[in-house]
Amino acid sequence: MPVKDQIRSVLVIANTVKPGARELAGEIESYCIRRGLQAQVVLYDGEASSLPEKDGFDLAVTLGGDGTVLFASRVLAGHNVPILPVNLGDFGFISEVGHDEWQQALERYLAGGIDIGDRLVLDVEVLREGGRLCAFRGLNDAVVSSEGISRMVRLTVRLSDQYLGVYRADGVMVATPTGSTAYSAAAGGPILHPEMEAMILNPICPFTLSHRPIVIPPDEVVEIQIAQEQRTQVALTVDGQTMTPLVQGDTVIVRASPKKARIVRSDRRTFYEVLRSKLNWAGGLDD
Repeated sequence: MPVKDQIRSVLVIANTVKPGARELAGEIESYCIRRGLQAQVVLYDGEASSLPEKDGFDLAVTLGGDGTVLFASRVLAGHNVPILPVNLGDFGFISEVGHDEWQQALERYLAGGIDIGDRLVLDVEVLREGGRLCAFRGLNDAVVSSEGISRMVRLTVRLSDQYLGVYRADGVMVATPTGSTAYSAAAGGPILHPEMEAMILNPICPFTLSHRPIVIPPDEVVEIQIAQEQRTQVALTVDGQTMTPLVQGDTVIVRASPKKARIVRSDRRTFYEVLRSKLNWAGGLDD
C-alpha cells in the first residue's frame, strides 16, 4: 500500500519560540486539508506540553529545531508515529529539512520516495528505597551530574550487574547514537551514525584520566548509584529538558527501549553532509 494511502491524520507540533512557527503550522494544516488529510496543530513553547491522543495520528511534523524533535520523540516513540522534522533555523543534526523544503519533503514522503530511520531510545527510571520513583524516555541522553557548577560527584556504575567502578567526575552520561553529536561529543565521546544499535557510557570530566567513554551494546543495562557523602546536590537530566533531583542511595537505571523513534530522513542531505557542515570539517588545501 502506498504511504499516502496509510496517512489520514497529521499532527503538527510548532515551537512558538521560533519566529514564523505559527504561520508555517497554519500553512501545513491548510495543505493537509487540501490533500484530504485531517490535521491538528499543537503549540509547543519549549516546556512540557500536553498532546492529544497520540494513537490517532499517522504522521507528526515538528517545526523548530532538534529540541522540538526530542520533545516529540519522547511522547510519540511508543505510538509508532513517524516524525518529519522541519528546522526553522540552521540545519540540525536531527532536523535536516529546511523551512522552505517542507512541502517537497512531505510530498516525497507521501509518494514513498523517502524512507524512515529508526532511532534507539532510552528508557530511564529512578529507584529510591527499593521503589520506583519516576521514569522517563529520551532520544539523546541521560545525564547524572552535579546541580552546581564544576562540582565533582561520586557515582558507582554497573553494567548488567557487573561492577564497573566508582567514577569521581562532574557526572556520567548514557547517550544514544542520535545523542552522540550533542552533549556526549562535547564531553569527548565518539560520534556514531544515528541509526546504529549501541549506547555510549561517557564520564564527564573524570578525575581519573584513564576513565574513558565506552560504546556498549544495546542489551546492556546501566546502573548508576549515587554514592554516600556527596558534597553537592545531584540531579538526573534527560535530553536536557527534564530534570529530577537525586539523593544519596538513589539508583538510575538506563536501558535501550523496545520502542523506537521513527524519523523521516531528508532526501536533500545525508547525516555525513550535515556532520561535515555543522562541525566545519575541511578536506585539505584546494589545488
